[in-house]
This record gives sequence, C-alpha cells and structure tokens, in this order.
Amino acid sequence: MSDNDKRGIVMKEIILCKYGEIALKGLNKNNFESALMKNVRRRLRSSGKFDFYRSQSTLYVQPLEDDVDMDEVMEKLKKVFGIVKLCRAVVLEKSMDAVLHDSMEYLEEALADVHTFKVESKRADKKFPYKSPDICRELGHEILEKMPHLRVDVHEPDVVVTVEIREENAFINALRIDGAGGMPVGTGGRGMLLLSGGIDSPVAGYMMAKRGVQIQAVHFEAPPYTSERAKAKVEKLAQIISGYCGDINFHCVPFTEIQEKLRDNCPEEYFTIIMRRLMMEIAQRICQKEDCQCLITGESLGQVASQTMYAMVCTDAACRIPVFRPCIGMDKSEIVVTARKIDTFETSILPYEDCCTVFTPKHPKTRPLLDEVENAQNSYDFEPLIVKAVENTSAHLIRCCDC
Repeated sequence: MSDNDKRGIVMKEIILCKYGEIALKGLNKNNFESALMKNVRRRLRSSGKFDFYRSQSTLYVQPLEDDVDMDEVMEKLKKVFGIVKLCRAVVLEKSMDAVLHDSMEYLEEALADVHTFKVESKRADKKFPYKSPDICRELGHEILEKMPHLRVDVHEPDVVVTVEIREENAFINALRIDGAGGMPVGTGGRGMLLLSGGIDSPVAGYMMAKRGVQIQAVHFEAPPYTSERAKAKVEKLAQIISGYCGDINFHCVPFTEIQEKLRDNCPEEYFTIIMRRLMMEIAQRICQKEDCQCLITGESLGQVASQTMYAMVCTDAACRIPVFRPCIGMDKSEIVVTARKIDTFETSILPYEDCCTVFTPKHPKTRPLLDEVENAQNSYDFEPLIVKAVENTSAHLIRCCDC
C-alpha cells in the first residue's frame, strides 16, 4: 500500500493550458480567453465531461469522469491554436505537507526514466506560508531522498518539476509539451482559402488559422479533365486541416466551361494568369456571400511562372479584398516540413490532377504586363460564365476531424 493510500488521498489529474500572446491583450484579453475556451470545449465534446475555468493566463481542463482518456485529450489540445504549453498536473491540497508527500507517487512515475531535474515554484497565493525558494528547496530534497538515482541540474535538466500555489489548490506537474501556439481560431476574422490538391495551400490555411482566422475553402473542379478522386483528395485535405482550423465550409466551383472558353479565346501565354484572375473573381464573390474578409493562397514567390512578382501584380489587380500568402517567403522544403508536421503531405502528393494543371501553356509569361493581361482577358466576355459558376457552386460543411 502506498503512502497516498494510507493517507486516503485520491490522485486527481488536471490539464493546464498555458496562454501565449493572449496574455498580452490588455483590455481585450477576456474576448480572446472566451474564444479559446469555446474552441477547447468544442474540441473535447466527444472525449467526456469536463469542468473548464481560467485563472492567471491559464485555462484549466478538469475531467469530471474517471474513465477519461487523458492521452487522447492531450493529443486534441495540442492542435488548439492559442495554447503555448500543455501540462498534466496533479491536484493537491494547498499545504506544504501535501506538496512534499502526496505528490511523490505522481513524481516517481514522471521521473523514473530521467537523470536530472530541477524544481520551480510559482506562488500566486502570497498568503501561503512558504516562499518559492523554500518550496523548491524542500521539494527538491524530498525528491532526492525518494529517488537517489536523480541529481539536480538547474541549467539543462531533463525534467522541470513545477509547483503552482493557487487560491484553491496546489498543482504539481513534471512534464510540459508544446502546444500549437498562435491565436484562437475565430479571433482574426474569416478567410476563404483557395484549396487545390497540392502541398502549399493546406499549409497556407493552417498558417492563417494559427493567426486566428476562421477558414472556409473554395475548390475549382473541371470535369472531365479532373476526376471525382481529385475532388475527394481535396476534401480529405480539408478534413485533415480541420483538426487545427475547426469546421470548414467547403465550396466546390464548376470551372470546366470557363477553362474551355479561356483556351479557345485568349492567348496561350496568358492562360495561367487569366485563369488565376477569374478564380479570384469567383472566390471573392463567394466571400461576399459568406462574409469573408480575405482570400488565402499557397503561393510562394518564384516557385512557378504564375507566382512571379509580375504575375501576382496582375492577379491582385482583379481583387477588391486582401489576398494573404503566408507561404510567400518559404522555399519548397520549408513548406514540405510544415505539411509533414500537419499530416497533409502524403495526401497532397497523391497523383490526382487538379484544374490548375489543365491546358498548361508551354511558354507562360513570367513578366506579364497588366495592360496586356487585361486586354487578353477582355477579348471574351467571361461575366455570364462567372455568374453561372457562382450560382452553381455547391457547398457542404466538413466537420472538425478531432471533435
């Protein structure tokens, strides 16, 4: 029988979600905290019952049932933007005796396979009779007594044991993992992601969601040049990034007729630029319906002919709302690293075509001039086809894959 059993102590775990930038928001902090709590509640709605409360730049997630899978909960919370660090902590009575003795079973498990440690203390309740250095010294001594294989390293320890003395309880944690960082989704406005089947656009959506933007997605299909498998691939990409972005409203635009008229009526070397301009026009009309304030693309400067600075100037001239390109300064290897991190890479490289590769010109203009592009586009009246494409756009909700 353990000492805790003899004392009648029931070990309860809680998860501490540490804020990042939210803590710096001043008078607006409460709005960001409320958004974060709402997102956490939604993410954990299928994982059990919890009590949520916040105090001193920390969101506390307390299980109300004994059979909650805490490992599953941690994995879900790792994807919630706005959380910088996650700590699984044991909840103790706020007394020095509890800190020194009731925590040992918990700490023995956490420190079993490491060699060095240090103790840190945060005494939010200044009425607690022991100051932070005293708490660190006494708990450090107790750990060394019970676990002689350990030694103290205050500079680069394997594990930092943290004691937090709050108003109601004491909390002890020995393992911290990185959260997703960023800002809570929904605090940065609404954006429309132009989602292709490539590597870059899912990464762009992830990066903008990390800044608090609520993401919707628009995809352009061109059957029979593109297949149902290609569309299913893009929907799967949206499903994957929904684990970070939350629910995604997915819009699918029929684009075949526009591409065929473009092929038949415009100079080939301007095909890609004009196609991008038409996509932007359609996407921003959908934005107007959906109250989205920006477009988001996965473009990286100089990666392909349509992503030169000259080409982007011509594309942006067709836009009436901001176009955000979070991958603009990244090279392909950096984008791939992020794609692997968020688990979209393997799906993105599946060899299914998308409409951006249909009728690709042999010699695209890399330094197009706006007047020339506009004249080439105006050689055919695309407006009726744009209206038709918007009217025939289908939409459905892709639910967060972790909720």
